[in-house]
Amino acid sequence: MTYEDINIVYEDNHLLAAVKPAGVPAQADESGDTDMLTLLKEYLKVKYAKPGEAYLGLVHRLDRPTGGVMVFAKTSKAAARLTQSMKDGEFEKTYLCVTCGVPKDKSGELVHYLKKNERTNTVAIVPMLTQGAKRAELHYDVLQDKQGFALVKVRLGTGRSHQIRVQMASLKCPLFGDRRYGGDPKTFKHGLALWATRISFPHPTEEKRMTFLVYPPTDEVPWSAFDINYHLSVL
Repeated sequence: MTYEDINIVYEDNHLLAAVKPAGVPAQADESGDTDMLTLLKEYLKVKYAKPGEAYLGLVHRLDRPTGGVMVFAKTSKAAARLTQSMKDGEFEKTYLCVTCGVPKDKSGELVHYLKKNERTNTVAIVPMLTQGAKRAELHYDVLQDKQGFALVKVRLGTGRSHQIRVQMASLKCPLFGDRRYGGDPKTFKHGLALWATRISFPHPTEEKRMTFLVYPPTDEVPWSAFDINYHLSVL
């Protein structure tokens, strides 16, 4: 993969929004695989003929198996302001996922305390007072169900590692393709059905709100089984 394979959604002097393919790390990790941040720095270096390494600030992350829209900062000022906006809860993040099983309640709020095991790279629901536990909140809506699977919209209140995967699994509705948290084995030949479809936040230097909406790969299983176009048109 090269930077030419990346879909650039938006760019100005301070921001860069792009679509991270599922399976690509957001930033360099121990795998040594090509990562999103490095690809986009190369894109900037080539586009603007920069002699040295281009600056690009990582202000949020997506887990490696998750695809979808990411926003990066092109200046240190933008990086600082976007990071503060994130801390202040001014970012709105909406995901689509496909679950194995249909949640009993068609919409709901989930609040848990999660703790990550760094050795196994897994996350578990734990009691509130557990040392290292972090509060996790999300709201979900079932948009469509089909043959025991459901297309679900998730709006995050917090951004914890593996949060959606663990919290939906707590409803006995693990994500399609999710080997780690109990997905149906017959779905494992496909990728994880989790997609960062919408992000909204205040522009770091201008008095306006930025909103980006990107579609999952609607020609691929399991997205192709659902009416994604309709559901995103009313999102």
